[in-house]
Amino acid sequence: MTIPLSVLDLSPVSAGSTPQQALRNTIDLAQQAERLGYHRFWVAEHHFAQVAGAAPTTLIGLIAAATESIRVGSAAVQLGHHTSASVVEAFGTIDALYPGRLDLGLGRSGHRGGQLRSAADRPATAPAAEPVVERATEVRGGVVIPPPFNPAKLLDFTKFAAGFEALQLPGAQSLPYTEQVQQISDLLAGTYTSADGVALHAVPGEGADVQLWLFGSSGGESAQLAGRSGLPFAANYHVSPGTIIETVEAYRKAFRPSARFPRPYLVVSADVVVAEDDATARRLAASYGHWVYSIRSGAGAAEYLDPATAPPLTDAQRELVEDRLVTQFVGAPATVVERLTALQQLTGADELVITSVTYDHQDRLNSHRLLAREWGLSHVRAA
Repeated sequence: MTIPLSVLDLSPVSAGSTPQQALRNTIDLAQQAERLGYHRFWVAEHHFAQVAGAAPTTLIGLIAAATESIRVGSAAVQLGHHTSASVVEAFGTIDALYPGRLDLGLGRSGHRGGQLRSAADRPATAPAAEPVVERATEVRGGVVIPPPFNPAKLLDFTKFAAGFEALQLPGAQSLPYTEQVQQISDLLAGTYTSADGVALHAVPGEGADVQLWLFGSSGGESAQLAGRSGLPFAANYHVSPGTIIETVEAYRKAFRPSARFPRPYLVVSADVVVAEDDATARRLAASYGHWVYSIRSGAGAAEYLDPATAPPLTDAQRELVEDRLVTQFVGAPATVVERLTALQQLTGADELVITSVTYDHQDRLNSHRLLAREWGLSHVRAA
């Protein structure tokens, strides 16, 4: 049976447009995704960049209000920027009004501030603390697996580190990721006690019908914790395609059955642009590399450029983003579905989540529409 498809939206700001319009576009896309039969609609958390998803919990509430049945969630809340109580109370508030529709996705990105500060202070000529072993790009079962991206190639950590500082109160320290996930789980379940043994109850939040998810791009802490906890897991092929195999394997190896999930439940992400034919899709995706380069240069995601006027990438720029270019799913509906099917078969994913960025919002709507039709979403029963 064909597996469900879901949507991850980044609320990108196109060159010449505004964050306000980007948010309206996100609401519009969510409504179309629901009509087309997509199972979930997730939004990301990014700060100090030209993507408008800086406040995902607020946006999730607005999307839930504008839709009727599609599951809505975070992909993912950056826990290093939030307390456990604030996360549970915020999602509990939305669930109180739109019960049983929320996915609370949790990620480690916000816990990396110390690493970013250290990297920002490191001389440009200093070697990376953990050298990455380079390997050649390979194709497994029709899926491109490039070398893992080496974070040492990032050109400038300064803005990342400054952004982390701005998102925390002076002197504040993030809890260890595993401990914070447990706190959130306990607050939802009503079993939380403080270090002094005081029972605390989140109102709203306790008892909310919210599904916890963990997100990860490697076979490390997130994948293993999701497995040990019997939670569903989202593996980020679109962010880190070179590590997808080890990420999936680590989750499955660590998995222990839970009451809700007797077996692993895996979602895998993919960057997708679909058009009526391959040539048109390649044209629409032509400025994707520029956007990824703006992130890896350290400036943060820039406005998404018009492919009709964007200059070609230089050789040095293309080298920095090559892994993301060769793993983007671009083409006519049949072309993309063939590649997505290969990704699903290689990873054994129970569901795929699609993220798509184009300069023109109508092209993005059309991409999701064409993919839904080719995938046969109207005939898919979601898990």
